[in-house]
Amino acid sequence: MQKYILAIDQGTSSSRAIVFNHQSQVVAVSQKEFTQYFPQPGWVEHDANEIWSSQFSVLAEVLQKANLKPQDITCIGITNQRETTVVWDRNTGQPIHPAIVWQDRRTSAYCAQLKASAFHEYIQKNTGLLADPYFSGTKLKWILENVKGAAEKAAKGELAFGTVDSWLIYKLTGGKVHATDVSNASRTLLFNIHTLEWDKKILKEFNIPTSILPEVKNSVDDFGKVDPHLLSHAIPIMGVAGDQQAALFGQKCFKKGMVKNTYGTGCFTMLNTGSKPVTSNNQLLTTIGWKIDNQISYALEGSVFIGGAVIQWLRDGLEIIQQSADVEELANSVADNGGIYFVPALSGLGAPWWNPDAKGMITGITRGTTKAHIARAAVESIALQSYDLIDCMQKDLHEKISELKVDGGATANQFLMQFQADLIQTSVSRPAVQETTALGACYLAGLGAGIWKSTDEIENSQMEHSLFKPKMDHQTAQDKIKEWHLAVRQCLSGF
Repeated sequence: MQKYILAIDQGTSSSRAIVFNHQSQVVAVSQKEFTQYFPQPGWVEHDANEIWSSQFSVLAEVLQKANLKPQDITCIGITNQRETTVVWDRNTGQPIHPAIVWQDRRTSAYCAQLKASAFHEYIQKNTGLLADPYFSGTKLKWILENVKGAAEKAAKGELAFGTVDSWLIYKLTGGKVHATDVSNASRTLLFNIHTLEWDKKILKEFNIPTSILPEVKNSVDDFGKVDPHLLSHAIPIMGVAGDQQAALFGQKCFKKGMVKNTYGTGCFTMLNTGSKPVTSNNQLLTTIGWKIDNQISYALEGSVFIGGAVIQWLRDGLEIIQQSADVEELANSVADNGGIYFVPALSGLGAPWWNPDAKGMITGITRGTTKAHIARAAVESIALQSYDLIDCMQKDLHEKISELKVDGGATANQFLMQFQADLIQTSVSRPAVQETTALGACYLAGLGAGIWKSTDEIENSQMEHSLFKPKMDHQTAQDKIKEWHLAVRQCLSGF
């Protein structure tokens, strides 16, 4: 009898639902975009109720597309945009403020104070993270300090905080479960990745009461059942992981030294470091990959804030392309970038630079520069930023990676994939099924429901992929990287 898993993939710009069968094949997909709000420069918000309504509508729609009833679904897995912060009233179930998105920079001044303090070393050592507006902790602190009455309500235990996974679990279970998994908890700046508990010293420093925080569970665990009033059947939620950890899992990077890069709104490179956390000497983050059967897998991660979003900016801001897919043809219409380098610091710069105040810069413009050169430089910037992350990982691990596994919407761009292989001088493997983030949630939930007995069983299943091998000679690649780093230094100096 065929078994089906429903994966919820709640992203930065859209909510998606995907039904997989137990052969890991996609049966049906439903997707719905939702509104992005930019109330001030550097601020990015979502309506948490719209996240929920868009997600629930695609859940219902995907079952119709797959011609399945809720009782045909064995289990649900959830993966989500991670650091986006939701605070809601436990009595009403309503958010007290718009969700503050991971891209939001409103707490950059406070983070700068933290970085300059002696306490920052404690934060880095115990959370594996740096004090940056990217993470949830300072967002939560901001909401408690800036929403009227919030601090008082929190002190009385009347408020609940969660990243998007917690919000969806709460809504799906009819308010019965307030929980998260270790991978999402490890991205809050509030979670001790060694003791696997909320860190009391950091909570005290941020003036955040413990009562507001969700229960932290394994990535494969019982997260409650869907309220039968919602889908007419109490489907168990058995697996949860933040989107990048889910993509690492979906790419079957189960062993130490395996690495993947996701090309989405941002780019997120993650390396499995095994059962022990590796402290980065190159401004990367130490984070939790997942926890299964009480066994932790740690990871190193680097984040590029503007990856595929730079193509959206070419479309919506400069209006030099009509749709994102047009960029490849435009980039290929010129032989090279014409000396143009584009540092897309449209929301600051992420790893390894960690400058929230950096502004975007295009260098090398001449009378001969065309929109095609700018388009090519924009695409190249995605690969160049990703190169920096992979280079840092190789230095931290003291070994060269043997292959880069890739996923995300921008991997459809053949030029980008080939340029990435040329820069890192290593093969790039792109799976035929691009739904690796949702597939990771599917695998986690399936393990919880006993559909797969172990990661070994998952690993042994074969999946088609395309391989991009380096064609550019090493010196040419190094010259391009050198020019890129010159442009980044100019950007950071405000030159």
